[in-house]
Amino acid sequence: MSSSEEVSWISWFCSLRGNEYFCEVDEDYIQDKFNLTGLNEHVPHYRAALDMILDFEPTRDDEMDENPSQSDLIEQAAEMLYGLIHARYIMTNRGISQMIEKYHQGDFGHCSRVFCENQLVLPIGLSDMPGEHMVKLYCPKCEDVYTPKSSRHHHVDGCYFGSGFPHMLFMVHPELRPQKNPNNFVPRLYGFKIHPLAYQYQLQAAQRHQQQQQMNGSRPKGQQKPHYK
Repeated sequence: MSSSEEVSWISWFCSLRGNEYFCEVDEDYIQDKFNLTGLNEHVPHYRAALDMILDFEPTRDDEMDENPSQSDLIEQAAEMLYGLIHARYIMTNRGISQMIEKYHQGDFGHCSRVFCENQLVLPIGLSDMPGEHMVKLYCPKCEDVYTPKSSRHHHVDGCYFGSGFPHMLFMVHPELRPQKNPNNFVPRLYGFKIHPLAYQYQLQAAQRHQQQQQMNGSRPKGQQKPHYK
């Protein structure tokens, strides 16, 4: 960077509204080509996007001069590339340490389930492929996933965190995994527990009543129900 006051692209990206779940990937990790193996097959304008992430001076491109919108495409590619790199980075010891710090700070929020008692959550993807699912939040106490409360996180691709990140974190740091709460909500009516089959019996009774009404309505007018002695 030309000035020490300028913010790196990585810091700028992570500070954007909606990107609070991301940690800052070490540049040394990004510059190691081994860590980026195969990503060039998924990201368009890969070389230019990588240069943007690392704050390298862009090379002169006649096509970019003729088409100013090309820079927007490269910026989008840089965001996608950083997300894919991020998914790999947070599976490393250094990445896990950074995410634990954010976890303890409550950057990812809390579980909305009452019996989880404001348990801290972690970001997770339902798929490791781009464009399939947006990021979700995993609660280690009830072991379920939830949609983030804030709409600003509803457009973050879940693959940028991966489907295995929370589990890897608790494998490396099992002492952080909370005990599962055995309490569950029990539906009651007038103080009595509702039997699990109660709704099924009520549905069957309603269906029988509806069928009876249909049968009665299909009889010709004037025809009465036969009486038996």
